[in-house]
Amino acid sequence: MSRLGALGARLYRGEVGYDFIGKRKVWYGLSILITITAILGLAVQGLNMGIEFKGGAVFTTPKTSISVAQAQTDAQAAAGHDAIVQKLGNGTLRIQVTELSQAQADKVKTQLAKDLSVDENKIAADIVGPSWGETIANKAWTGLAVFMVLVVIYLAIAFEWRMAVAALIALIHDLTITVGVYALVGFEVTPGTVIGLLTILGYSLYDTVVVFDSLKEGSKGITKQTRWYYSEVANRSINGTLVRSINTTVVALLPVAGLLFIGGGVLGAGMLNDISLSLFVGLAAGAYSSIFIATPLVADLKERDPQMKALKKRVLAKRAAAAAKGEPAEGAEDTDVRYDDEAEDVPGGVATAAAVAGPRGARGGRGRPSGRRR
Repeated sequence: MSRLGALGARLYRGEVGYDFIGKRKVWYGLSILITITAILGLAVQGLNMGIEFKGGAVFTTPKTSISVAQAQTDAQAAAGHDAIVQKLGNGTLRIQVTELSQAQADKVKTQLAKDLSVDENKIAADIVGPSWGETIANKAWTGLAVFMVLVVIYLAIAFEWRMAVAALIALIHDLTITVGVYALVGFEVTPGTVIGLLTILGYSLYDTVVVFDSLKEGSKGITKQTRWYYSEVANRSINGTLVRSINTTVVALLPVAGLLFIGGGVLGAGMLNDISLSLFVGLAAGAYSSIFIATPLVADLKERDPQMKALKKRVLAKRAAAAAKGEPAEGAEDTDVRYDDEAEDVPGGVATAAAVAGPRGARGGRGRPSGRRR
């Protein structure tokens, strides 16, 4: 078994673990800082809305040796205001000029043909009206609102309302960060960006639901025992699915990174930049929020329940009594992720003296909880 695989198995069995819940204030603080930065980026720089949302003309030239800087200067001189020029992978230029009527676009096209020394008939000109972009934006907002409502209803039915609230906050967190990154880097917002934002909603929920399912299973009958309280069960659920979350996220990010850095950066395909950046940032933010935001929020909300407060008091009182007698505290968390090279040769690995049971319960063995409820 590989080193990562062995570590993943030990995390799943609860032999080792990291105290994600105990350090939740650190993650909350980091998330708030990132979110504030994203909001400031939106407020100060704003979004670079594409021509599809502002209206104007898009000119596509045949292959030319004219540089982007020179073409931008010529386009701005011909149009009388700012223009955006992109060099495409096949050597052609894509020139966007906002707020142009059909008559103005024809004049700009003629002037561009002269300045760039290309055949005017080979320059493709597309006129885009601002009403089309407004329609797309309205439909996107409608789709987002419907999606959020359905997600909350489903999670409240399948799990509980606290998980639905936590998942909704995590989704808003992911969307805010993604949109903020667009504002900070100045990437153009196009219909492809909208598609990417809507796509990441499902990806953002994937890891969250996996952890929630493990937490739901691990917390069944939790008030009937005195070994762990809810936050510890939530922590074990995160650790038990941690390697799976990392693997699925990395596998999903690799092809998206190829689209962003190779397709957009090397080949110069502008539309790939629009959709791949939103996917890349959204996938990373979704994996982060499922571990550091959603599940800790559920634990915080759940610990406010009177039953869970009473359970925590009983667990801590039992551990204090055991400590006073010099007995090992059963169920105490081992929060340091350690890897014992010799444990691979021992069936099930060698557990630490204060191990945490895995999401499906611990098995008997040296140094592990016995699995008996007390």
